[in-house]
Amino acid sequence: MLLLPEDLVAPGLARLTGRRLEHVREVHRAEVGEDLAVGLLGGAMGRGRVLRLDEGVLELDLTLDQAPPPKLPLTLVLAVPRPKVLNRVVAAAASLGVARLVLLNAWKVEKAYWASPKMKPENLHEQLLLGLEQAKDTVLPELQLARLFRPFVEDDLPALLADSTGLLAHPGIGGAAPRALAAPITLAIGPEGGWIDAEVRSLLDAGLQPLDLGPRILRTETALAALVGRLF
Repeated sequence: MLLLPEDLVAPGLARLTGRRLEHVREVHRAEVGEDLAVGLLGGAMGRGRVLRLDEGVLELDLTLDQAPPPKLPLTLVLAVPRPKVLNRVVAAAASLGVARLVLLNAWKVEKAYWASPKMKPENLHEQLLLGLEQAKDTVLPELQLARLFRPFVEDDLPALLADSTGLLAHPGIGGAAPRALAAPITLAIGPEGGWIDAEVRSLLDAGLQPLDLGPRILRTETALAALVGRLF
């Protein structure tokens, strides 16, 4: 249960309504006196003892004495996926512990994707929160929207690569993905239609190293999970 600063109504006391209240009532089926795993957004984690639970409000007595799990040393540069997929991918990135997420434009990213309500900041923020809840984490990934491919590659990417190894996921080029890395990584995953040749050249020229997951063409969320599992 992820708590927001505005949920704190007194020291050590949280009051929740809405979606999270319904989740506790319908999924956890908690009762007064029970403990729930909780964490404060951007802060510590611990337990929340249910003091009150009815149709209108949930009150928790908080003990926050645990550190959140560490982030992966990973910057994920992701070509914006289809709106149907976007929510799942953003939430998955947060669940997996990605430290920084860059949503990047590409040739095969349709302009309509950027106009989708799912690209609005409030929706992206909500998906990141859901991902944190799933993983029992409290620290949001840094989120960047890069609507212009070339300025990002020329102006922003060099700074990301200054203290990390850059990897470009693209079928048919490069060697097999490395395993169990400990150093910081900047990983670029293209749209489901793939990067075009000019984008591949630009990313390689910027310093990314190509890697290949094999002959199968994977959906974005599958490629993300497979690569994170392999690299870390």
